[in-house]
Amino acid sequence: MAATYTVRPGDTLSDIAERFGVSLQALIAANPQISDPDRIFPGQVINIPGHVPPPGMTYVVQAGDTLSDIAQRFGVSLDALIAANPQISDPDRIFPGDVITIPRTRRTYVVQAGDTLSDIAQRFGVSLDALIAANPQISDPDRIFPGQVINIP
Repeated sequence: MAATYTVRPGDTLSDIAERFGVSLQALIAANPQISDPDRIFPGQVINIPGHVPPPGMTYVVQAGDTLSDIAQRFGVSLDALIAANPQISDPDRIFPGDVITIPRTRRTYVVQAGDTLSDIAQRFGVSLDALIAANPQISDPDRIFPGQVINIP
């Protein structure tokens, strides 16, 4: 999945290429809808070639958002949010329409007496297969023990 970027006032393709660490030629080639590379417009959405966002979900910045607010809303640290979005050159300046990646957070659960992986999967709203895959340390999915720490995908 390639990333997209929403053009801001004052942006040039050269600036955008530099910001994302791609060549200007590659950026132009990835955006055949741009008939004149010297004329792009605020609000225009362009493709960033070869840029794959880190695992996680994406969020479109709304008016009034700050990275701190977004981090708190999604339950991630501000540092993790900044690290997941290297295209943001100044964390104090984000703009409506920016698409940012919300990093996945790793949840863990301590097994209680009577728990089964099936029960835990249902409790957290994940599939049993995903829960098993996230816990390769469990050699027999039918045998878990109180006090054991498991990852919730």
